[in-house]
Amino acid sequence: MFAVGDVLISDEVVDAPFTCNLAACRGGCCVQGDAGAPLEEEECGWLDQILPDVLPDLSADARAVIESQGSWEKTRDGRFVTSCVGDAECVFVIFESGIAKCAIQKAYFEGRVDRPKPMSCHLFPIRVARHGDTDVLNYEAIDICAPARTCGRKFDVDVARFLEEPLVRKYGQQWYNEFCAAVDERSRNA
Repeated sequence: MFAVGDVLISDEVVDAPFTCNLAACRGGCCVQGDAGAPLEEEECGWLDQILPDVLPDLSADARAVIESQGSWEKTRDGRFVTSCVGDAECVFVIFESGIAKCAIQKAYFEGRVDRPKPMSCHLFPIRVARHGDTDVLNYEAIDICAPARTCGRKFDVDVARFLEEPLVRKYGQQWYNEFCAAVDERSRNA
């Protein structure tokens, strides 16, 4: 574990090879798990705001879930998550050629919404745990991401470099530059 500013980073964040391979995993991270995608509280209002822009892209089942319970929910332990269709995919999943993708991201690429997806989705497989005023970044190694680890080894890309865009979105370019410098320093001293 090491720190950059007031963010603690687990070693796995910089040691794990990672480059998504959607052809192999089929977008499994959007359809598997015990709950919807974790949300920051302010993202709940944002989802409500952009819903009209993404609703036409969603499946009839997803629209029915959203109509009956909304696009997000608060869990028993007080966390916010996206709603799910049954015990499966996030309500924002769309399927293209059998691959689960994000309707929000599609709308973002088409200029209909202002963010590519909720922060936890954008950062995955990095998970952010909040401890007081400190963020702790951990790498969530799940089986469906095995092809991404293989691909990362092949192209010599670690999860932190692969996730440059969302890390910059979350913490800013200056923090990311300091983070990369710390990672490079750690590599030289290893």
